[in-house]
Amino acid sequence: MILGGGVKAYVCAEPVDMRKSIDGLAQLVAPLLKGDPFSGSLFVFVSRRREKVKLLWWDRHGFWLAYKRLERGRFPHPALLGLRAVSVSELAMWLEGVDLMRTRRLAVVNALRVA
Repeated sequence: MILGGGVKAYVCAEPVDMRKSIDGLAQLVAPLLKGDPFSGSLFVFVSRRREKVKLLWWDRHGFWLAYKRLERGRFPHPALLGLRAVSVSELAMWLEGVDLMRTRRLAVVNALRVA
């Protein structure tokens, strides 16, 4: 499994029942995230207490499902992440416990030529 830098992740701001598996989560993608489960995007689902996360994505041949349970602490609140797509690097930071709402990215540079 290799995710390219162009893959977008969509985080569900509403808590989800972590007993759901691939089929149950895939059925939630359209109504909760306004997405297509077969698009190749990552879809992120968080438990009510924010100590569990499931990632769902399609790779042309089948679905992948990743699951992480924290032994201590909680993931940062996903409410503001649910408003936009996040990059794979932002998702990795969020899964490591970084509150992305308290950080900022450098501005994008549109270079026209090499100096």
